[in-house]
Amino acid sequence: VEPNATIREIRLMFHKLYPRWYPARQSIKLDPKGKSLRDEEILQHLPVGTTATLYFKDLGPQIGWTTVFLIEYTGPLFIYFVFYFRMTFVYGLDERFTSSPHPVVNLACICHSFHYIKRLIETMFVHRFSRGTMPLRNIVKNCLYYWGFAAWLAYYINHPLYTPPSYGKKQINFAVIMFLLCEAGNFSIHVALSDLWRNGSKTCKIPYPTKNPFTWLFFFVSCPNYTYEVGTWISFTIMTQCVPVGLFTLLCFIQMTVWAKDKHCTYLREFKDYPSHRMPIIPFLL
Repeated sequence: VEPNATIREIRLMFHKLYPRWYPARQSIKLDPKGKSLRDEEILQHLPVGTTATLYFKDLGPQIGWTTVFLIEYTGPLFIYFVFYFRMTFVYGLDERFTSSPHPVVNLACICHSFHYIKRLIETMFVHRFSRGTMPLRNIVKNCLYYWGFAAWLAYYINHPLYTPPSYGKKQINFAVIMFLLCEAGNFSIHVALSDLWRNGSKTCKIPYPTKNPFTWLFFFVSCPNYTYEVGTWISFTIMTQCVPVGLFTLLCFIQMTVWAKDKHCTYLREFKDYPSHRMPIIPFLL
């Protein structure tokens, strides 16, 4: 192997020798307990001498992230409609159960559908992935999470005995405005992050605010896309005043906080000049 060979080139060489293990399935490390080397890393720039021992680990069958997201997000979109249209096998045949007297039920369906349609559009046209695949076994777990919660909250929001929010139109209108602002913010952050990967670059870069006001949250947090995402579900909780939605929002916040902290630590490790005043997900707090 030439000293200027990249890890990607080494993966391809390994794949030629062992066709079973395609590049996405390989984890190449300098140490068995260390982290996987990135494709763009060059052998001679690694802490090795004139000879090097690389360790291979089989990551198992892989699936592309684009496919993962399309599967995860298509499910909730259609599952919600099963409950919204009051299928007879869900709530029964009673005529009183065929429609809802509360306009917020229709509004919740529109907002829920908009959220997942936006995610599907972003997956196809906006997102760029530093790592192209995910272990195939994880898709079942992810789908159970997204699809299961979509069914649970849809069942209660569209239930014949559903009661509207306590403060009526004021509460609903406030929640809708908050929902739309958070969705716009989330989309703006995803576009800004996508722009960092232009021209096929996979080098990690520090994200900074742009002229778009929604990206100014980068002044205060490392992962404003997660901040806006949590805000979206908080507003949906306020709009529907439904316990299952609140529990889903809480789990989203916990999971996204974990992801945000990991990303924040990566930025601090990769960049010595990373803005010290930024927090992972909540300005000045967390």
